[in-house]
Amino acid sequence: MKVLNLQCDARHLFEGWFASEDDYAGQLERGLLVCPMCGSKAVAKLPSAPRLNLGAARPEEAAQTKPPSEKQDVVLGDAEQALQAAYLQLARRIVAQTEDVGGRFAEEARKMHYGEVEARGIRGQASREETEALLDEGIAVMPLPLPDALKEPLQ
Repeated sequence: MKVLNLQCDARHLFEGWFASEDDYAGQLERGLLVCPMCGSKAVAKLPSAPRLNLGAARPEEAAQTKPPSEKQDVVLGDAEQALQAAYLQLARRIVAQTEDVGGRFAEEARKMHYGEVEARGIRGQASREETEALLDEGIAVMPLPLPDALKEPLQ
């Protein structure tokens, strides 16, 4: 099993597990690789090296071998990955706790607001004009782009 670090054209980082290098290439060629953040199919493999544990280096020695700019990039990369992970966790929670009403979002939101149906958590699609009209009516809505990959279990 190969674990590859991947990145989409929007610079979202994620990893993929493949049976082999050929499996990765085949999935990429067939358009099966999709960014879990934005749904982009423009995915590229990042360079990586195997991690070998050949002995314990002292932390001071390891820190001195890296140039300062490299340390900064690692910290920024970690922060970016933590933010991306937090967003995905939130998005999965929203999907799990709401009903997808699709294109009927504005209609369902109005019915709940005016007491025609019981209030519940919903998500769906609405045009910019529909969203602005809902807000003008005092109906609390929030645009939140959810990746299509989150609407189904991830493998």
